[in-house]
Amino acid sequence: MKFDNRITRLLGVEYPIVQAPMGWIARAKLASAVSNAGGMGIIETSSGALDEVREEIRKMRRLTAKPFGVNIAQAFVRDPDIVKFVVDQGVKFVTTSAGDPTRYCEALKSAGLTVFHVVPTLKAALKAIEAGVDGLVVEGAEGGGFKNPKDVSTMVLLPLVREKTDVPLIAAGGITCGRTMAAAFALGAEGVQMGTRMVSAAESPVHANWKNAILAADETGTVFLNRFGSPSLRALRTEKTARLERELTPDYKGPPVMAEFGNAKALYFGGDMEASIALSGQVAGRIDSVKPVAQIIAETVAGFAEAAAGLGRIAAA
Repeated sequence: MKFDNRITRLLGVEYPIVQAPMGWIARAKLASAVSNAGGMGIIETSSGALDEVREEIRKMRRLTAKPFGVNIAQAFVRDPDIVKFVVDQGVKFVTTSAGDPTRYCEALKSAGLTVFHVVPTLKAALKAIEAGVDGLVVEGAEGGGFKNPKDVSTMVLLPLVREKTDVPLIAAGGITCGRTMAAAFALGAEGVQMGTRMVSAAESPVHANWKNAILAADETGTVFLNRFGSPSLRALRTEKTARLERELTPDYKGPPVMAEFGNAKALYFGGDMEASIALSGQVAGRIDSVKPVAQIIAETVAGFAEAAAGLGRIAAA
């Protein structure tokens, strides 16, 4: 199936499928596999390890000749020269997130980059458009990672933003297959972003224990943490996160939730599921196997075509 819409044209990709910029995970091995399969691979900066990120971008250029992008997670990357850093890497597509869209948009666009901002609410979407972004990643609260404390699902947020704006939209949160991609398009998206599905991919660098925990999760296997503070986040249910779910009440006086990440690399790459917080979306409950990225994207595209055709048949009937 061929796609030709504003997302594929802006990003220069075959398929309007974007890989989420997960810290430490969205590195060259995973991102190049996404780009080579026709999607948009993204390199993260949220780890803050910019020397490592620079080397990962060098690896990307060895591993793929296809387009790829970089994410600037503003709350986690405080380097005052982050815009120069991104521009110097020669990428053409940037997503900005976890912060004010006015902070970097003008400088990035002045350097000739295409800029999408990640938004969790309609108010944030309108602010980003006013800042001059080229498009939006509309992220529902069922997605994994850092969230707005006032959560709203993709099913509600995406059509609301579509009704109030006319910029290209990439849907995030709850996307893991062709059927969910078709649903996102029906709600007004022209592209989708996958996070948890890519964490579980064969090329994902995380430990097998994390991937197996995704496979074992049911549809209620995540927790929404720190609803009364900032940042809120969605993660896999473990002994640690189940405890935090109970403790992070309005009168909580303990250490900030970010302190609970502890030794993140011991979880990410060592497989100790209690050493940190395994960020994950609710779609973990629908993922039952580890697959190569190319297979994930091919099956998603085929499933999208099948779902779209099936809706046409239902409407005709």
